[in-house]
Amino acid sequence: MTTTPDAKPPNDGLPYRLITGKDDAQFCRRISEALALGYKLYGSPACTFNGTDVIVAQAIVWPAAVKE
Repeated sequence: MTTTPDAKPPNDGLPYRLITGKDDAQFCRRISEALALGYKLYGSPACTFNGTDVIVAQAIVWPAAVKE
C-alpha cells in the first residue's frame, strides 16, 4: 500500500525550514525531531566557525512541497 504524504506539515509548520545552531547534541536533536515528523533533508549541511563554536545549518523540506 502506498501512502500519500500530508499536503501540509504538522502543527502549522512551514514547508521549508533552515535549522541553524551550534554543532552540538541539541542541533542534532532538532534535526532528528524534524525528520521524525516527516521532513526530509534538502541539500548538504553548511558549517562555519564564529571564533568560538562551529555553527551549522541544514535545510529541510516537507515532501509534498517539493516536486521530484
